Amino acid sequence: MNASLEPAGGTGPVDPRDTTDPENPESPESPEIPTDAKDRCGPSDGLATSDASAPSGPAVLVPGKAVPRGRFPHVRRAGDFVYVSGTSARRPDGGIVGASSDALGTASLDIRAQTRAVIGNIADLLHAVGGSLRDVVNVSAYLVSMNDFGGYNEVYAEHFDETGPARTTVAVHQLPHPHLLIEIACVAYVPRGASDSPLERVR
Repeated sequence: MNASLEPAGGTGPVDPRDTTDPENPESPESPEIPTDAKDRCGPSDGLATSDASAPSGPAVLVPGKAVPRGRFPHVRRAGDFVYVSGTSARRPDGGIVGASSDALGTASLDIRAQTRAVIGNIADLLHAVGGSLRDVVNVSAYLVSMNDFGGYNEVYAEHFDETGPARTTVAVHQLPHPHLLIEIACVAYVPRGASDSPLERVR
């Protein structure tokens, strides 16, 4: 699934995202951010956003949260809906909530702690764009093992009930880190203009 990409000048496929100048491979080019985009976002907004004129609306990276392990945003708005990318229990420092090791290096993983951290991270991401867990209308959860379903379900019920979002839970072979037990993505209904969040101002 992960293709091997060679740098410019190699004989294999080239990563289309590579901005290295072929005439001067030691000096990668830095793409310019349009001045009007800088003006719209503003340094005081505290959110890294895409061009608000994009067809599906602004994409946002929220400061203080773990940086995505790929080229995608934490959240993206499409009309009155906000889509939250798959979120884990990873901390900004790279550590994982609910994962510890003993003196022999044996890992101990806690599905309840991880689920609680994931939902907390999602709440923070939604808050950054003017929403909350009350606005969530759909949840997709991915478990490495269905043996963890009970613990995950228990913590989930601390935040949602039968009047809450639609939900799908599936088992997956693995997640991007061996200590991750769960990842959750969701969709929230947050009408435009319903808050004073920086995302609303970048329209």
